[in-house]
Amino acid sequence: MARRPPRRSRAPDLLQLPQAWLSHHVQSAFATLGRLLRAPLATVMTVAVIGIALALPAALYVLTENLRNLVGSWDQAAAISLFLHRDISDQDAATVAGRLREWPEFQRVQLIGAEQALAEFREQAGFAEALAQLTTNPLPAVLALFPQPAYAAPAEILNLQERLGQLSEVDFVRVDTEWLLRFQAILDLAATLVLLLAGLLASGVLLIVGNTIRLEIQNRRGEIEIMELVGATASFIRRPFLYAGAWYGLLGGLSAWFLVTLAVLGLQGPVARLASLYRSEFPLAGLGPLELLTILGGSMLLGLVGSWIAVNRHLRGVEPG
Repeated sequence: MARRPPRRSRAPDLLQLPQAWLSHHVQSAFATLGRLLRAPLATVMTVAVIGIALALPAALYVLTENLRNLVGSWDQAAAISLFLHRDISDQDAATVAGRLREWPEFQRVQLIGAEQALAEFREQAGFAEALAQLTTNPLPAVLALFPQPAYAAPAEILNLQERLGQLSEVDFVRVDTEWLLRFQAILDLAATLVLLLAGLLASGVLLIVGNTIRLEIQNRRGEIEIMELVGATASFIRRPFLYAGAWYGLLGGLSAWFLVTLAVLGLQGPVARLASLYRSEFPLAGLGPLELLTILGGSMLLGLVGSWIAVNRHLRGVEPG
């Protein structure tokens, strides 16, 4: 009876290679996290420095966004006020208001008659006794004009101001949103400064992570030499240090989010009390989900880049003795 040829050993299943690669990465990631947790003081100090560095631009970003929301709530004020001549009666002012309502540039035209303006001024200014001595009304009729959103740009507002100033019934035109436009320009400048500050502090985070990884490489020099002697590849040796940088970045991003959120919660009460003095409400907005993901992703990327630079630079000097 013929003997069967021995079975050849099967080559490793290629489909199992990605699974093994992923399993080794997960194992390396959690082993690196465990190593960091076994040195809590050093880890907390590094994470705290990274968190403070990232919290500064994040806090300035939250401040500028809240100011933008505040300015947006003020945009409901009339953009243009027309002060008519004093000899224009309320009936004639109503006629002028009717003509302006036909302009496509305005979504609303509000008439404030001379008597109404005097009554409001008497109630709000606190000069009721002095105004009672007047024999005539010194205040003119006023038209409050609310432009359409398409005509709310600064150039369009200036064009409307010039056209309205040519009306014979108009004494002078006041653009009420000029200070808002200036304030928005200041906020745009502040946003640019936030980006510059974020870039500078990101460079600082790279230096912090790079120096931390450099010290860890020096502390594990003997272990690295042994791995090189047994034939470990450069990527195998580099991997735990890269994960360490990513963990530093992630934990630093979480600490930055915690610091900013804590600051927003601490300011909610004082801001609410200040808004109540103006008979208004203004809840502070913190970091949303998109901002949180941006901080965490950016901080992890900074940690990876900083550790990559440190590993590539300092592992060249580690040669087996």
